Amino acid sequence: MKPFLREKIPVNFEDIPETTSYEAGYLVTKNAGWRNVRPVIDTSKCVGCLNCYLYCPDGVIFKKDGKVAVDYDFCKGCGICQKICRLGAIELEAEK
Repeated sequence: MKPFLREKIPVNFEDIPETTSYEAGYLVTKNAGWRNVRPVIDTSKCVGCLNCYLYCPDGVIFKKDGKVAVDYDFCKGCGICQKICRLGAIELEAEK
């Protein structure tokens, strides 16, 4: 990834951009198959607190039809979602 070059250097708080200063490119292609484990969500234990969503470094956790789901195309299997889940609703399963 390379940073965008900005013409104006921010001086005031209002001048700071609202979005990332890096161009897209890191998560625009699907997982290349190097993930060893993947998170599996037990929907009977999940209460929808979305802590896993907040802590996911790649933003692959989302809410669909009132249930939490994972976009496995872009998940790297880091396990942060499992560690942050207080209810134990997320388990890491070996990749098949």
